[in-house]
Amino acid sequence: MPTSLRHSSWQLPTRREMLLTLGLTALFLLLTAHFIGLRGDHFLLSGLFLGLFFASPLTRKLAVALLPFVVFAISYDWMRVYPNFRVNPIDVQGLYEAEKSLFGFLSGGELLIPCEYFARHHAAVADLFAGIFYLCWVPVPIAFGVWLYFTGRRELYLKFALVFLLVNLLGFCGYYIHPAAPPWYAMNYGFEAQLGTPGNVAGLGRFDELLGCTIFEGIYGRNANVFAAVPSLHAAYMVVATAYAVMGRCSRWLVALFAFIMVGIWWTAVYSGHHYLIDVLLGISCALFGILLFEQMLMRITPFKRFIDRYSHYIS
Repeated sequence: MPTSLRHSSWQLPTRREMLLTLGLTALFLLLTAHFIGLRGDHFLLSGLFLGLFFASPLTRKLAVALLPFVVFAISYDWMRVYPNFRVNPIDVQGLYEAEKSLFGFLSGGELLIPCEYFARHHAAVADLFAGIFYLCWVPVPIAFGVWLYFTGRRELYLKFALVFLLVNLLGFCGYYIHPAAPPWYAMNYGFEAQLGTPGNVAGLGRFDELLGCTIFEGIYGRNANVFAAVPSLHAAYMVVATAYAVMGRCSRWLVALFAFIMVGIWWTAVYSGHHYLIDVLLGISCALFGILLFEQMLMRITPFKRFIDRYSHYIS
């Protein structure tokens, strides 16, 4: 290939890069087809990644930069292959009783957990804000990462993206170590674990009713495993985003906005009946542990630090 073409803005990936990318994509589709069954979003994810990878050197760097988020999506989906309730018994009553013991309070002469109280006492304005906050839990952190990438803060972006992935993997381990039912399950079905129970919008259904839409019905209707409440990753994501906004010395208004959304998500998790306060606190702990593990341990391991430097250089 002529040198001028190899160094043009439309330079193709190397033969090794092409074979590796196409081979891994084909392997992903084959394994997914065998163990889970292919859906439209599998083809969409693969098509978008390949499109970015082969379009140009600039989009190729973006595709490689987005790999932590791609691995996160695949890991979450592949938990369907071997559900957590096959590994350890499901906790329904224990978590409920612990919540009542730690955070229960008397209301109308009855000892209630916060989720039970909010199920009986709610307001339209609170339902509206709850839905808005919960719609931010993944889009805002990913948008923050993309913003870091496109503003040239590639090393900070890479750290944030890898910690986001690490926190998810730690949370997924928690799902398998302690499979647990969410509050709405105990309130609706009692304390007997029933496999195959469909996902439930719980209190977020009031947001759908308020706006006359099916946003959360569509999200939670596809939930294949409702026994994955501990830790609350809803509570964890904005902790990671806020922490890296602070470490990256982003503007105060952005940090304040992230902190507001973060607290709003914590409140919504309980207000909507999707998580106990215990789940939220464990989710926050998971995020903080993931950040410390990455920054204070992994980044001090020379081969890992060298990997980060090379990765950062490649996407720059």
